[in-house]
Amino acid sequence: MDPDPWLAKDKLYHVLFCLTLTFFFSASASVSRYSFIRTHSIRVGSILSLLAGAAKEAADQFGLFPSAGASFKDAIADVIGVLIASSALSLWRICSSSRHGSDSGRTRRVLPV
Repeated sequence: MDPDPWLAKDKLYHVLFCLTLTFFFSASASVSRYSFIRTHSIRVGSILSLLAGAAKEAADQFGLFPSAGASFKDAIADVIGVLIASSALSLWRICSSSRHGSDSGRTRRVLPV
């Protein structure tokens, strides 16, 4: 019997943890005073969520949590959670920008000819 099965509550917790963190960090980045961070809020949220997942796996490996150690399958579950959240956020951004018009209040760059 596999001590770390793919279909376990633990994997669901990892997916939900990284999904929630991606939403949270992305929402936080979207209200930043820095336009670069606002523009890339989904990427920022995804990266921070993956870093949190990696930190949790490192803590598991060092025995800070009651666990059998770091797990490749847990890391894959973290990535799946981030992918689901970032896909949903990207889709939401596309849908909301199409509803509000393609310009959505942004200025357009004009290149000199």
